Amino acid sequence: MVELGWLGHAAWRIKFSKATVFVDPYLSQNPSASMKVSEIKDADYVIVTHNHFDHIGGNGNNLPDAFAIAKRTKAKVVGIFEMSVAAQKAGLKDAIGMNIGSIADLGPIKVGLTTAIHSGDEAGVIIKADNVTIYHAGDTALFSDMKLIKEQHKPDIALLPIGGFFTMGPEEAAKAADMIGAKVTIPMHYNTFPPIKQDAKKFARLVKKSNVKILSPGEVFKFTK
Repeated sequence: MVELGWLGHAAWRIKFSKATVFVDPYLSQNPSASMKVSEIKDADYVIVTHNHFDHIGGNGNNLPDAFAIAKRTKAKVVGIFEMSVAAQKAGLKDAIGMNIGSIADLGPIKVGLTTAIHSGDEAGVIIKADNVTIYHAGDTALFSDMKLIKEQHKPDIALLPIGGFFTMGPEEAAKAADMIGAKVTIPMHYNTFPPIKQDAKKFARLVKKSNVKILSPGEVFKFTK
């Protein structure tokens, strides 16, 4: 069983049998965050899809949330190469810098970066463990090669932004969900700020080829394949 806890916005805590993974842990300045950085005691990997403050975690003049979590838990930061360079400059010497194109075996989990259409050294991420494949799209527009993500990786769970303005809105995200065809699709990156206010139920009604699960910040979804 894999547990996915939505921490608000695009932030997730994913518990596999042998690893706890945080993705885009924007917490300190996130008005919808269900957890504080100081409450995190256990993490093995912190994956960051891109360098915008609402994904790496803005924290004033202190370390970004992603780096602060890694420092306090000894977790490895994983992201695009430039992200790893920034992490290493912040003192996280074993940060893992990757690029788009393949799957890397990190031991307890496998991770691959995918195309995303956005800005900020952007990527989506594939995470594989316990015979479960999760696709976190990061921030992205709709793009037709999402069909290749389905073909190549066959995600069990897709985490898709639906807020619009900066990313896909409900209509575009519904097309993405249908192209990806995951068993379960969970919307994210909405209702944090006024420009991305959306009705997740509208998104769910538009999706034809996936079971949509709508979570509240702090809620945990348990998945068994």
